Amino acid sequence: MPLPRKILIVGGGVFGLSTALSLSKRHPESEVTVVESSPIIPNPHGSSVDTSRIVRADYANAAYSKLAAAAIERWRNTEWGREGRYTQNGLLLVYPADSASAKEYARKSYANVRQIEGVNVEFLPTQKDVLKVVPAYGSELDVAGGYVNWGSGWSDAAASVSYAKSLLDADGKVIFRTGDVERVLYSTASGKSKATGVAFADGATLEADLVVLATGAWSSKLVDLRGRAVATGQAIAYMRISDEEQRELENLPTILNFATGIFIIPPRNKLLKIARHAFGYRNPTAVPVPGENEGRTMEVSLPEKGVPVPLEGQNSFRVALRQLLPRFAEREFVDTRVCWYTDTPKGDFIISYHPDHEGLFLATGGSGHAFKFFPVIGDKVVDAMEGSLDPELREMWTWAGAAVSDGEDFDGDGSRSGERRANLKNELAKTNKASRRSVL
Repeated sequence: MPLPRKILIVGGGVFGLSTALSLSKRHPESEVTVVESSPIIPNPHGSSVDTSRIVRADYANAAYSKLAAAAIERWRNTEWGREGRYTQNGLLLVYPADSASAKEYARKSYANVRQIEGVNVEFLPTQKDVLKVVPAYGSELDVAGGYVNWGSGWSDAAASVSYAKSLLDADGKVIFRTGDVERVLYSTASGKSKATGVAFADGATLEADLVVLATGAWSSKLVDLRGRAVATGQAIAYMRISDEEQRELENLPTILNFATGIFIIPPRNKLLKIARHAFGYRNPTAVPVPGENEGRTMEVSLPEKGVPVPLEGQNSFRVALRQLLPRFAEREFVDTRVCWYTDTPKGDFIISYHPDHEGLFLATGGSGHAFKFFPVIGDKVVDAMEGSLDPELREMWTWAGAAVSDGEDFDGDGSRSGERRANLKNELAKTNKASRRSVL
């Protein structure tokens, strides 16, 4: 179906920029504006500002494997992957002996990706087989088996976001505006709620025929996503390594432990990154219920900027390192930070018109695995806008009829770890208390 003339995209991250790129090519007659809260892109507080993101087709869900394969084709063979933005070093997926669920996820993932990558995928039934792939990890590597996919790799996230922005700047069709969007504006003149634009924190407004929320972990402030999406903070840490250690590890595959959610990406610039794909921390915050004028509030999780990883997360890294790289287990972390996901109950994206508000479209719910689709996700978003999205993806991504009840957990795709519903402020308070004790 035809799209309206004035399209406003709120959010200049992966979903927002990729959608803008696709719209500028497929609907050049539309006036597209991207609003970003930061004066620079990538936003320093966004999720895609780090040095590395895993690019893989390794999914237990075949639909994501297929879409990831299309994205990887572009990472490998187009400008998207040039100038160090993509490195194909392989992905090693492992599981310990005591985790049947991790072994089952690995089995399904292996079956899917084997159909795509063929001989690039190698089954590793024992710890000895795993060590043949990563001998530098040493015989103390505490895993029972896994597989390696040499067709996977990783991408420089910040450089890729900058590249997408440079494409839009060079094309000159998309307008960029800086500002903090406070709320979506609605009209009921037609008898049904219709999004007409946005209001900024400074009181200014911006009108549009179609408002696209590509706002990631901040989405719950602008639209009621209770039971549909929740912002979770994920732990990332860095440690300094030597030149010799850099040479030893830099060309090995990324390693991901399905049982703990811990992954280690090969080091660059003598920094080793370790991260956890977990249920994450929540940051309960009271905000006005979007779209209402009655002054009611709701409690949602929203990102907290600039906080370190709590002691609980740092300790989990130590445990994981004892499993994977014992010689680094007690090394100091030179930096830690909390990266914010937008999790959905099953780990599926929300790429859909809002059922109750005309002119409002959502492109969010990345659930910690959207970045790899950067080169292709915008086309899928525009397909959904036009009503031509693949039926399989439409079924997964369309706004669900019923939300998850408050007491139910968001399980994602089955590859998460850690405590459920951990409270960020509580964990930081525990960390501060432990720090005071150590000083005494």
